[in-house]
Amino acid sequence: MFAQAGAVTEVLLMQDKFTGKSRGFAFVTMASEGDAQNAVSQLDGKAIEGRPLRVNEARPREERGFAGGGGGGGGGGHRSEGRGGEGRGGGYRGSGDRRGGGGDRRDSRDTRRY
Repeated sequence: MFAQAGAVTEVLLMQDKFTGKSRGFAFVTMASEGDAQNAVSQLDGKAIEGRPLRVNEARPREERGFAGGGGGGGGGGHRSEGRGGEGRGGGYRGSGDRRGGGGDRRDSRDTRRY
């Protein structure tokens, strides 16, 4: 489909990392800026299986705030900053699960109620 607008050099189909199913979008790299502009003008809004195709130039990823998600911890600060509730900041404490976040794990030295 995109080859009708110009030379395609790469296609990255985005898939869910757990299920392997398509996330419903892809990144298509065209050989030149002119080919990319042709693809946008020819294909944006075109109906595919009854649904309009959205074609535009990729934008840089937006910075995500405090709630980064995924492996290495929750990044500094207190949980009360930005999420509500009391407790210590997230991140890896040295034992247990390394997914970060702190959650409701109780520290034996901590007498506060959660």
